[in-house]
Amino acid sequence: MKQKGVMIAMKHWKKKKAKQKLQTKSQLRFSPTAWAKLLYLRDLGETEVGVFGISHPQDLLFIEDVQLVRQACSWAHVAFEDEAVADFFDRQVDQGLRPEQFARIWIHTHPGNSAKPSPTDEETFLRVFGKAEWAVMFILAKGNQSYARLRYHVGPGLEVELPVGVDYGHSFNGCDFTAWEQEYAENVLSEESLLSESDLELGLLSSSHNQVPAPWYDYWLEGEDELLEGMIE
Repeated sequence: MKQKGVMIAMKHWKKKKAKQKLQTKSQLRFSPTAWAKLLYLRDLGETEVGVFGISHPQDLLFIEDVQLVRQACSWAHVAFEDEAVADFFDRQVDQGLRPEQFARIWIHTHPGNSAKPSPTDEETFLRVFGKAEWAVMFILAKGNQSYARLRYHVGPGLEVELPVGVDYGHSFNGCDFTAWEQEYAENVLSEESLLSESDLELGLLSSSHNQVPAPWYDYWLEGEDELLEGMIE
């Protein structure tokens, strides 16, 4: 009887661990340092800010770092500079990263309290990421509300909202406010500070509906099926 009880307990324990594993793989998670940096960048100005999430190679929904590229921002949208994005992508490839580690998770902030995607957000997510095998849109609002949605385009497709969390099982590497502020100053330009749109070659991540594909566009089209496979193991 004792042996039977142990076997039942082990069975329940294995089911619980499998459920926890699936929940973890189905959650968008940030390292403590990446989350601290994102909060700091969000609060440095009064406009939206867009960043690229850098994922762990074996866990593509775990964000290890967030990085800015040169962009023009307003209270309602973000526009990345094409050349800056292309340079950023080249640097990531040179460091040995695969495109799905740095070109799939679109992160931006909202200066208000709502993290609900705007019509511009939805149009951009479909237009820019619609041909990638999978992509995630994540929004962090000033009032700490957040929103994450995975869109998977292979086969019948899949679209699901994701829970968001900070994975404190990973080390916190501290805050480098000086470096983060310098990164912000070098890359984030408010649209009001620009004399005209000719001052910045606006790319695909903007509110314009008439953009042609930028040189870095094909990066969205590369990737693997491992994300969905990991979620349904």
